[in-house]
Amino acid sequence: MPREGAGPDFIEALARGLEVITAFEPRRPVMSLTDVATATGLARPTARRVLLTLAELGYVRQQEGGFVLTPRVLDLGVAYVRSTGLWEVARPHLERLVERTNESCSIAQLDGSDIVYVARVSVPKIVTLSVQIGMRFPALQTSLGKAQLAALPSDEVERILAVPTRSGLVPAWQPERADWEAELREVRARGWAMTDQQLAPGIRSVATPLRDGTGRVIAGVNVNTNAAETPVERLLEHHLPLLLQTAGDISADFARLETVPHAIRPAS
Repeated sequence: MPREGAGPDFIEALARGLEVITAFEPRRPVMSLTDVATATGLARPTARRVLLTLAELGYVRQQEGGFVLTPRVLDLGVAYVRSTGLWEVARPHLERLVERTNESCSIAQLDGSDIVYVARVSVPKIVTLSVQIGMRFPALQTSLGKAQLAALPSDEVERILAVPTRSGLVPAWQPERADWEAELREVRARGWAMTDQQLAPGIRSVATPLRDGTGRVIAGVNVNTNAAETPVERLLEHHLPLLLQTAGDISADFARLETVPHAIRPAS
């Protein structure tokens, strides 16, 4: 039966396939048929048909102990990143920023109450949390999330934050509404956000929004540091000015890209 609230054009089989793919998480890369059925709420025969279909398409494979995702799943996320043109525009700027700060730099976008990483240039350093493209963290406890939430009205932020995180991470900072409203007002006033071990111990970063040609915030870009290595003064006095310049350059290039007819854009 179609799920409640779905319209007549809703394709249930497609929804089930996506649910199965997203059921795989870092803490359980190998899942049995029973695991998948339990995680998705699907009947075992349905879960089995979905898994075998995904295997035929190359998105999962069977191995001892159950099923695992294949690298082909990355095509789904890469298709999104490429479709926006943001990665092609941002890459050279991020690379220069990494060279000048010797720190990892990322771009992320809001998705519900989380941020999702869509671009990253990293340096080999020991950090508390490993970050990869497609990973998500609670938005309010990250500089990338604050930079984007600050562009929204408080009522909309409250509605967004009411959505449970899908990251599986319990952040260190658990603010009341008055606290996060005050934090976002400050971010809005100064144009950048910082998080100092609010997400997890050892994580200190600064971020600022990226905008399209209309001035709409479309993402955030940050410089991420190890709190034990980089004091706040270094982050704000050296890294932040470079970050603000980089964000302006990326936003300007993205705005120019939007004016180019799709048919003549460079192939990615």
